[in-house]
Amino acid sequence: MKIYLFGKIGVSFGLFFLLFSVFCTSGLALSDSEIAGIQKSFRSKPVGERIALWAERFVGTPYDEDPQGLYVTREAIVADEKMDCMYLTFRSVELALSNTPSEAIQVALEKRFHTRGQIGDGKVLNYDDRYEYGEDLIVSGKWGKEITAALGPTKRIEGTRGNSHWKVLTAKEISRRLNRLKSGDLIFFVKNPKRRIAGESVGHIGIIKVEKQAGRKSVYLIHASGSKNKGGAIRKVLLRDYVVKMPFIGVQVTRF
Repeated sequence: MKIYLFGKIGVSFGLFFLLFSVFCTSGLALSDSEIAGIQKSFRSKPVGERIALWAERFVGTPYDEDPQGLYVTREAIVADEKMDCMYLTFRSVELALSNTPSEAIQVALEKRFHTRGQIGDGKVLNYDDRYEYGEDLIVSGKWGKEITAALGPTKRIEGTRGNSHWKVLTAKEISRRLNRLKSGDLIFFVKNPKRRIAGESVGHIGIIKVEKQAGRKSVYLIHASGSKNKGGAIRKVLLRDYVVKMPFIGVQVTRF
């Protein structure tokens, strides 16, 4: 699974408004002032909760059917009208780690690239420096600390992209250890090595949200449910239900 990204430090407010088209949640666009207001209301919460709350704000957003990503096609930093799983992850984290919409752009420019993004004339210039694969996010350390082995016994599988192997939690193991997950955890769904197409390991990404009601804990997965040829939307589902039917060999998890 490829990831297509952008950016450069020092984006002016004018350029920010050029790049920031619309923010979409449940099909409703939010203005930059509304986004800033939400960021302010979340500010006192732990970073993991902020990530999960932002992901939840995007529930209902249409799935991005563009083969390379709408934001890539536009050569833009932000294109919130539609989302795939990588873009949902990017925006949820970037908005959670910033205090204003413009700061979120700065976070994106730092986190989405091997070095830093570059912008000229309102367009992204250095696509060749982006993280292309989901596993690159894990290895980079920019998208949280990898904690898979700390959650439970792992299964060793064939690695990719210079890694001799990956250690994953199987569906059975993750179902047994739901109580160890926290809001804001990033969960990377790993393909069976026999089903890899272009040497990629990660086939899907989602965000965890933990809720407690009447002493009962529920663990949800917020993710882009759909495909490039059929569409879909951002959904919030019980993780336990998802892993029972998931077409992946296991998961890896990172945490901020």
